[in-house]
Amino acid sequence: MLAIGRALMSAPRMLLCDEPSMGLSPILVNEIFNIIKDVNKSSGVTILLVEQNAKMALNIANRAYVLETGCVSMSGDAKELLNDVHVKEAYLGG
Repeated sequence: MLAIGRALMSAPRMLLCDEPSMGLSPILVNEIFNIIKDVNKSSGVTILLVEQNAKMALNIANRAYVLETGCVSMSGDAKELLNDVHVKEAYLGG
C-alpha cells in the first residue's frame, strides 16, 4: 500500500501494478484490489495490472489480455473474458 501511495503522490496518468497480491494474506489481497479499483474510478488514473490471480484481476478490470507463452492469445472486455469457457477452464479452475 505504501508503494501505491508513493506512486500516486506524483499525480501519474498511469500506474503499473506488478503482482500486487504476491505474498499477501487473502484479507490484504481484497483490500489492495479494492484500493486499485477505487484509485482508477475516483482519480481516473489508468491502471496496468499484471496479476496471476486471474479471477481477482478480471473482477476489477475494464479490459484484459491473456498471455500464453509470451503472446497475447485473447483480449477484450474483462467481464466477457471472466465468463469465457476457455478462460474459465484454463485459468479460473473450471
